[in-house]
Amino acid sequence: MHEPRYKSLLVWEPFPYILLFILVVIAGSISPSAAPIAFWIAAALAGLATIYFIIAFVVTGRGGRGNPDAEGNLRSLDGLEIVSAEHDDGETRPFVSVEDARRHQASIEIALAHGGEHLRAVLVPRASRWLSLRYRVGVQLVAGDRIRHAGFLPETAEQHWVDRLGALRREGAFVSVPARIRGSERPRAVELDVSGLAAAIEARSSS
Repeated sequence: MHEPRYKSLLVWEPFPYILLFILVVIAGSISPSAAPIAFWIAAALAGLATIYFIIAFVVTGRGGRGNPDAEGNLRSLDGLEIVSAEHDDGETRPFVSVEDARRHQASIEIALAHGGEHLRAVLVPRASRWLSLRYRVGVQLVAGDRIRHAGFLPETAEQHWVDRLGALRREGAFVSVPARIRGSERPRAVELDVSGLAAAIEARSSS
């Protein structure tokens, strides 16, 4: 089963606001006396859109309290099955660089302060940027009891791993890999050791 690459419009965060705005504008632009049928149809649709907006707002709020939440961020590892991937000496290119690390320097600094340069990162499929329609594989750095979003798996690695990581997520399992923070000052980079990822997924799938 292929992991979805894009969100449905129905679960895209701005969609209820856009729909409500459009229907309210349409209803407000129609004169009740000149076109009563069109006006009441537009008013009814605007009312339905308001109900949909309220439901979507509540569902989004509940999703934001999930673990992972609607954007793929983890609050804790409690209740999650974590599959640990370890370094494989036979892999010639074990490291990949995390994309968007420049946007998350504050989070990376917190992880560095509490976990040092070498720590673990949990890969979370179906993560996304705020307001983005695209799903990514999020990278969550684990430093003691603190978990911080560091960016996303690069596109080439994502295409290779996303379906297998997504299959594990549907079973409540997530893979953690060795990670290291590079650089003596900002902007710091984050590298992931994915050399043992295939073996870890295969072992989990066959167990």
